[in-house]
Amino acid sequence: MDTRLIIGNLEVCHLPQLGIKELQVRVDTGAKTSSLHVDNLVRVKTNGKPHVEFDLHPDVYNLDEVVRCCAAVHDTRRIKSSNGDIEQRYVIKTLFQIGGQQWPIEITLSNRQEMTYLMLLGREAMGDRVYVDPSATFLVSEG
Repeated sequence: MDTRLIIGNLEVCHLPQLGIKELQVRVDTGAKTSSLHVDNLVRVKTNGKPHVEFDLHPDVYNLDEVVRCCAAVHDTRRIKSSNGDIEQRYVIKTLFQIGGQQWPIEITLSNRQEMTYLMLLGREAMGDRVYVDPSATFLVSEG
């Protein structure tokens, strides 16, 4: 029996380990990695291990709302963005929740200021857990 979720091209997710709820995510099967727009990114050491601290505005329509997050650095990668630029990005690993299910994903931290949605869900994060209906939105969440 296949237990994959059928999701639309736009959904609402939660990143509970970062304290983020109801974040709209753009589902993009053309993107390999997932990315998250963050502000004020600073690398710090916590218990001798590299971490990053950053600000996130979970509600794109209310920029006064800011959540300060901290996460362990999982990796750094050279990522080619949609406009062709290559940049070095921090990668964190965190739980991703959608449609009553959750699993760990890797997310690159970037400046998506010019993008409409703060988070992009890429193929690696979807894996064998979801099917995407590109013609629909909010199939497992309310937008």
